[in-house]
Amino acid sequence: MELPHVVLVTVVAESVLEHRLVRDLRDVGAHGWTITDARGRGSRGVRADEFEGDNVRLETLVTQEMADRFLAVLARDYFPLYAVVAWTTPAAVVRPDKYA
Repeated sequence: MELPHVVLVTVVAESVLEHRLVRDLRDVGAHGWTITDARGRGSRGVRADEFEGDNVRLETLVTQEMADRFLAVLARDYFPLYAVVAWTTPAAVVRPDKYA
């Protein structure tokens, strides 16, 4: 079976950004996403203050064009101001109409 290729976009961000990130995903045409709680340490250190909240990990399967548009939004609106990291991974999917 030949599987169509899409892009898995993964974002780890401050939980306060969750609703904004989902809005931005919708704006680029994403059909769905998965959001889970996340913990860890990065270039900004460990966030220990409960006031800041936890991190979330957002994952979505989209076309390359959608991924490019979403990453451009992240670079412009989030990276300079917030603790956000993002990466892409090539993915082959069954039922591609569900993803892009």
